[in-house]
Amino acid sequence: MSQEQEDIIEGIRWNESGLLPAVVQDARSLEVLMVAYMNPESLRLSLESGQTWFWSRSRSELWHKGGTSGNTQSITSIHYDCDSDTLLVKVLPEGPACHTGENTCFYREIPLSHPAVAAQKAEPARTAAELADERRFAVLGELERVIAEREIERPEGAYTTYLFDKGVDKILKKVGEEASETIIAAKNKDNAELRLEVSDLIYHLLVLLQERKLPLDEIMDELSARHERPRRD
Repeated sequence: MSQEQEDIIEGIRWNESGLLPAVVQDARSLEVLMVAYMNPESLRLSLESGQTWFWSRSRSELWHKGGTSGNTQSITSIHYDCDSDTLLVKVLPEGPACHTGENTCFYREIPLSHPAVAAQKAEPARTAAELADERRFAVLGELERVIAEREIERPEGAYTTYLFDKGVDKILKKVGEEASETIIAAKNKDNAELRLEVSDLIYHLLVLLQERKLPLDEIMDELSARHERPRRD
């Protein structure tokens, strides 16, 4: 646990029972899977293990989601709201979230009859998966934009500024180091570590692309063109 993580946990507004609700969302489809409760210890376990841990109010004990069923949830991010009293946990689920076997605990719907609502529902709408596809790589575009700003503004103390000041050789060295660490994490079959190392590798690759003035869009275009080419096998 880092000091920053500990400071955030200390700053969260836990209720009188030392708990707060955690909304669990599929990181790919953005579907809300479940709502459970966390206490400081379960949040620490979640951060340390990379999988969701909660506090059972009925059993008064910690529980590891999927610890018995195998339906674990690998965490991609944890956010806390503006009042610091609710968590949003985005995950990659290994199986259904609900004990009934449904993918989400919110599988039952109350029918709506208001004309305005009915008319809206009748319109063709993009599915959650389609919306997720649009947002899935939005963070790469935002990261590319921030890196470009860092190169221009060179804010003092920023790591990205340090890389640009040192030049392409330093950037290439970091790309190589992160690639090696990614390989080691994969060989060790440590997905939590692999997630971190791949994230570091992608970041340094984006810094390299900015240094070379090669837009990410050109990489995406190249990948798209390869996908559209006729298969040779």
